[in-house]
Amino acid sequence: MYKLIIRPILFLFDPEKVHHFTFRFLKTVFKVPFIPSIVKKIYTIENSRLERKLFGLTFKNPVGLGAGFDKNALLIPELENFGFGFIELGTVTPIAQVGNPKKRLFRLKDDKGIINRMGFNNDGLEVIVDRLKKINPTVIIGGNIGKNTATNPENYTEDYLTCFKELHPHVDYFVLNVSCPNVSSHAKLEDVGYLKELIIAVQKVNNKQSMQKPILLKIAPDLNNHQLDEIIELVARTKIDGVIASNTSVNREGLKVSNERLNTIGNGGLSGKPLTDRSTRVIKYLADNSNKSFPIIGIGGIHSAQDALDKIEAGADLVQIYTGFIYEGPSLIKKINKAILKERAS
Repeated sequence: MYKLIIRPILFLFDPEKVHHFTFRFLKTVFKVPFIPSIVKKIYTIENSRLERKLFGLTFKNPVGLGAGFDKNALLIPELENFGFGFIELGTVTPIAQVGNPKKRLFRLKDDKGIINRMGFNNDGLEVIVDRLKKINPTVIIGGNIGKNTATNPENYTEDYLTCFKELHPHVDYFVLNVSCPNVSSHAKLEDVGYLKELIIAVQKVNNKQSMQKPILLKIAPDLNNHQLDEIIELVARTKIDGVIASNTSVNREGLKVSNERLNTIGNGGLSGKPLTDRSTRVIKYLADNSNKSFPIIGIGGIHSAQDALDKIEAGADLVQIYTGFIYEGPSLIKKINKAILKERAS
């Protein structure tokens, strides 16, 4: 029903407006007493064989929602009912910001992709922490953190530390988002020397907490083999808990959409089906060339159960969906989990 009726209607309208409308709709509908239990029964698979133990956490299943969908922790209790094993909020910055000027979100329907240049728009650390205090999620929550656009380069680390300290009691793991192509001074955030400095600084704060939280690094899909080797070495040196591969891409190769349309859209990060093979290759390279020495969360172009299985086969321990959730609908989570159970039984 989603792909035949709901999606065609939603895709008639501006994607950012549809996103906000969907949030308001779900918030309202899930207030009806019997709706959460019905949705949960339809979409959720409860099976101990789906559990994954990773960096000290137990995930009830390996399919998560990637950062960017629920940036502001507005819909976590509602989204739980669709069967996610974990939900990643953010990217969160210390101070609220509106992000880049609109229009900044574009569908590539023929490619099953999205280009966005949102620019870390979010409600800010204080508001998001306040929301998290008011909910009691039964799903693992990740906190994806970044810097404010107006922050000077010498203060980038302080932005990450501020977010880390305030979110620490309210999330189960952290993601250092250093690979989003839609933020200013992006070059410094990809410099290996700076990444080492940033990771060590966050780890020092983490070590002072009564309960340490896993810290992961989110990388771009456009890194070459030399850069991926540097990431592997960085992980080995810093002992960071894992890597998320991968973020959105600035590469436009192989798209069905016309160059004229791409020129009209302009810059931004590409997500969705065009990243399926690219992100899987990155996962496989990291896993093979590190002798699978650290956990990997695979994301990028998962639009089917087979896409998820391919990433797991390549070396991903967990997977996340975002654009696939929009194009394929909430049944995708159940399909992936069913396929994983079938694969393990064979």
